Amino acid sequence: MKTLLALLGTEVPLIQAPMAGVQGAALAIAVSNAGGLGSLPCAMLSPEALQTELTALARGTSHPWNINFFCHTPPVPDAGREARWRETLAPFYAEAGLDITAVPAGAGRVPFSHAVADVVEPFRPPVMSFHFGLPAPDLLARVKGWGSVVLSSATTVDEARWLVAHGADAVIAQGVEAGGHRGMFLSDDLTTQSGTFALLPQIVAAVDLPVVAAGGIADAAGVAAALALGASGVQVGTAYLCCPEATTSAIHRAALQSDAARHTALTTLFTGRPARGIVNRVMRSLGPLNPATPAFPLATAAMAPLRAHHESQGSGDFSPLWSGQNASGCRSIPAAELTRELSQGFIECLL
Repeated sequence: MKTLLALLGTEVPLIQAPMAGVQGAALAIAVSNAGGLGSLPCAMLSPEALQTELTALARGTSHPWNINFFCHTPPVPDAGREARWRETLAPFYAEAGLDITAVPAGAGRVPFSHAVADVVEPFRPPVMSFHFGLPAPDLLARVKGWGSVVLSSATTVDEARWLVAHGADAVIAQGVEAGGHRGMFLSDDLTTQSGTFALLPQIVAAVDLPVVAAGGIADAAGVAAALALGASGVQVGTAYLCCPEATTSAIHRAALQSDAARHTALTTLFTGRPARGIVNRVMRSLGPLNPATPAFPLATAAMAPLRAHHESQGSGDFSPLWSGQNASGCRSIPAAELTRELSQGFIECLL
């Protein structure tokens, strides 16, 4: 079995989590140039935007980098469920003076496909990571044919074993503390979700691949703790959200650096899939896991105008303020500096 460092080709086995909507290539470049593995989230990018970001990434660093895609199965639109969702949101539209009947339906996120692979192939990414499982076998074979190392997230031991059996080169053990979307794909039962330091040693014991710890790690001490429990490396997301290279909005940055960040919850309101964010007005009003929410990613379309309206008023009441349970590492420092600080956790374990 290759070590994680050998697979990634980085100076330290530290992965910057891909975070759609709050970063572009600049953050990934900064992390890769500082010795970690910078990651670019691609699930929300049009083919043109993907081409632009990949070009910037390839030109911006000579070090290894990662690009991330989703592997969900697009849902069949359900007119009845969409109508119930819009009825649920109607009072908020009326309050804001918006016309809910003018909102078009839309997906917002598309899974990895051969059409997307056509854009990616010329760049032959060193590493590709996936959320919600892995691509279909023919697509995965195509990716591996480029020489790309393949990572994916597991939120249970069963998912980790599935990833090993279906071609992953390393497994990311995503604890329930992690911000953003849960990577769960074998079940939608949230009672199966464990904390990072409960999940990590179980996955390490269950698979013969390198395991990356993700969720709640925000400093060098957290890195060292993950390594002590058998992790081959770590993935850190939330701590990078306030770095200048991130595109995190001012509203989101302020929330991350406030007392509000101590209260996060898993919610389906913004996309239709469970994702962890800072609790805000719409989560309190509707309940974070409201059953009226359409299937992922169809919830996004009707929520977007409310988000835009309230953000124009300086409010994040209807925004997905993604954050892990530990936002203590969110500081306005360069990504390279944060990467070097986190890397001390690896160095200390070698002393």
